[in-house]
Amino acid sequence: MKIPAMIAAELRRLTATRMSVIALLALMLVPVLYGGVYLWANQDPYGNFSEVPVGLVNLDEGTGAGADATVYGDRVTDQLVDSGAFDWKTLTPDEAATALANGDIDFVVTLPADFSAALSSAAGDTPHQATIGLQTNDANNYLASTIGTQAVEKIRRSVAELVGQEAASRLLTALSDIRGKLAEATDGATTLADGAGRLADGSAQLQTGTAALAQGAGTLSSGAAQVADGAAQVADGTATLDGYADRAGAAGQQVVDALPQARDDIAALLAQQGLDQATIDAVLARLDPVGDAARTANARLQAAVGQVDQLAAGAAQVSAGAAQVSSGASALTDGANQAASGAASLAAGAAQVKDGSAQLRDGLAQGVAAIPDTDAATRDAQAKTISDPVAVDSSALTSAGDYGAGLAPFFAALAGWIGIYALFLIVKPISRRAVTALRSPIRVTIAGWLTPALLGAVGMVALFGVLSLALGFAFANPLGTLGILMFASFTYAAIILALNVWLGSVGQFVGLILMVLQLVTAGGTFPWQTLPAPLAWLHHVLPMGYVVDAMRQLMYGGDLARVGADVAVLLTWLVGALALAAIGVTRMTHRRTLRDLQPSLIG
Repeated sequence: MKIPAMIAAELRRLTATRMSVIALLALMLVPVLYGGVYLWANQDPYGNFSEVPVGLVNLDEGTGAGADATVYGDRVTDQLVDSGAFDWKTLTPDEAATALANGDIDFVVTLPADFSAALSSAAGDTPHQATIGLQTNDANNYLASTIGTQAVEKIRRSVAELVGQEAASRLLTALSDIRGKLAEATDGATTLADGAGRLADGSAQLQTGTAALAQGAGTLSSGAAQVADGAAQVADGTATLDGYADRAGAAGQQVVDALPQARDDIAALLAQQGLDQATIDAVLARLDPVGDAARTANARLQAAVGQVDQLAAGAAQVSAGAAQVSSGASALTDGANQAASGAASLAAGAAQVKDGSAQLRDGLAQGVAAIPDTDAATRDAQAKTISDPVAVDSSALTSAGDYGAGLAPFFAALAGWIGIYALFLIVKPISRRAVTALRSPIRVTIAGWLTPALLGAVGMVALFGVLSLALGFAFANPLGTLGILMFASFTYAAIILALNVWLGSVGQFVGLILMVLQLVTAGGTFPWQTLPAPLAWLHHVLPMGYVVDAMRQLMYGGDLARVGADVAVLLTWLVGALALAAIGVTRMTHRRTLRDLQPSLIG
C-alpha cells in the first residue's frame, strides 16, 4: 500500500457516515471558530470606547465672581462630554456611587469643589496641586479599571496643558506690557542721558568759570587790600600834606610878612660881604620880583591849602571806602573759592550722572531687545508651545493597523495548533494495518502525518479567508502569510504525531500541555522579554513563537530575512518530529511493548 492509498483509506474512514463527515468538518473549522471569532470580537475594542459608560461628577465651585469667575470644572466637563471618548454620564456623588456598585458604569471621575482654586493657587501664597478623583470597581471589569487609570492620566495632562497655556499666555502678555514700559523707560533714559551730557558740559564750563572767578576774586581781594592800604597811605599822606599845607600856608604868610625885613637883612648881609651899594641895589633889584612872586605864590598857596584841606577830607573818605572794598573782596574770594569747590564737585557728579544715565539707557535698551516683540497671535502660539512643548513624531517600520490585526499572528498560530490537536481526536496517528502489512516505517509515518497535516492546512486556508475577507485584515504578503500558516499546520501535525506514536493517548495530553506552554511563551501579546526566565527560555525553544514572528513579518511587511530564520527553526521541528515518529513506527514494526498490549489510561 502506497502513501496516497493510505491517506485515501483514512479519509474514507473519516467520511464513512454523515456524522463522521459532520465531525470532521466541525474539527476542521475549529481554527476558524477560535481564531476568527476571537479576532472578530477583539478587532477594534479601542474604537468602541465611546460605548463604555463612565460617570463624571463635577463639584467644582470655581474662583472669582462675575467677569473674573473661572470654573475649570465646567470647561473640563464640556471637553470630556464633547470628545466622545467614553459614554460620559454627569452624575451626583450618590448617583455615581450607586451606579458604580451596580455595574451601570465602569468607573467614576470626580472633579472636587476646590478644583479651580487649586489650579489657580500657583499665583497665591499657598500653592497646591489640584486633585482628580478616580473610583473603580474591579468586580465590574479589571481592564475597565486600567482603562480608567489611563483616561484620568490623559485628563490630567489635558488640564495641565490648559492651565499651563493660560498661565503662559498671561506671562507672555505681562512680558509684552513690560517690554512696552521698558521701551518708554528707554526713551526717558535717552532723554536723561542727553540732559546729563549737557549738564556735564555745563558743569565743566561752570567749574572753569568759578575757578576763574575764584582766581579773579583772589586777585581782586589782593588788589583791594593793596588799594585799601594805598588809600590809607594816601589818607595818611593827605592828612600829613594837609598839616604841611597848613604849615606851608602859615610859613608862606610869614615869608610874605617877612619879605621887607628879609630885604633889609640881605642888603645888610651883602654889605657885610663887602659888596658895594650899587651891587647891593642891583641884587635887591633882582630880588624884588622874587618878593612879588612870593606874594603871588603865597596867595596861590593859601588857595592850595584850602584845596589840600578838601583833599585830606576826601582821602579819608576814600580810605574808609577802600577798607570796605577790601573786606568785601576778601569775602568774595572766600565765596568764589567755595563756588569753585562746589562747581568741581558738581562737575564730578554730573560726569557720574552722565555715565550712569548712559548705562541706564543702554541697559534698558538691552532689556527691551532681550524681550521679543510679539503680537497676540504669536503669544498664543508661544503659550501653546510652553504648555505642551513636546510633540511625538511617531513613525513605524511596519504597522498592524488595529488591535485585532495586532493579535492576528498570535491567535492564528494558536488556532493552527488547536485545529491539529482537535483533528488528532478522530484521526488515527498510525494505521496498525499499514504497520503490519508494509513494514515501511517512513511511508507509514508520512501517511500518518500528511492526513492531519493536509486537513489542518485546509483549516488554515479557511481561517486566512475569514481574516482577509470577513474581517478585512490587510496582508503585505498574503501568499507568504498563507504559506507560513499552512507550514505551521504541517509542523504541528508532525509534533503531535510523534507524541501520539511514542506516548499514545498520553501524547495527546502532552500536546495540550505544550499548547498551554506556547500560549504563554509565544510572545503574542506582551513582549516575550517580560516573561520569567524559565518561560523566556521556552520561548526560544518551542515552535509557536517562530510562527508568530514569521507571520508578523509577512503580514505587516517586515524583515523577510527573519522569516527565513523562523522557517528554518520550524523546519527543524518538522524534520525532527517526523524522524522521531519514524523511529517510533520502526519500533512498532519490530516488536510490541506492554503499552501496545494494555489499554491507555487516557482515551
